[in-house]
Amino acid sequence: MSKTNNPRRVADNEARAKLRMIRISPQKLNLVAASIRGKSVEKALAELEFSRKRISLEVRKTLQSAIANAENNHGLDIDSLVVAEAYVGKNLVMKRFRARARGRGARVMKPFSELTIVVREVEEAA
Repeated sequence: MSKTNNPRRVADNEARAKLRMIRISPQKLNLVAASIRGKSVEKALAELEFSRKRISLEVRKTLQSAIANAENNHGLDIDSLVVAEAYVGKNLVMKRFRARARGRGARVMKPFSELTIVVREVEEAA
């Protein structure tokens, strides 16, 4: 009596990687994710390599993980991969207080986010 396998959450020609609990606001992370959306993986890696955003290193690691998943787990060809989806979601928000004048406090919100990257194998047009 073994467990049945979970169905795949992506198509047969796709692979994905997910990074959770990233200490940056989703709005800032989405700027970097939008810059690689729809590009081939080579161009996306080059874009992230020379990006001046702090979070681009984390996004690059996640993209490399998605590429490795595609190659090792699903047997896809790396040279024909494109970034099909790169989307950002909200995660928890740390709430802190900062002392202000006259005994008051100001709320400081420290948001976390999560990133999901889906790479897809495309057939070359002849």
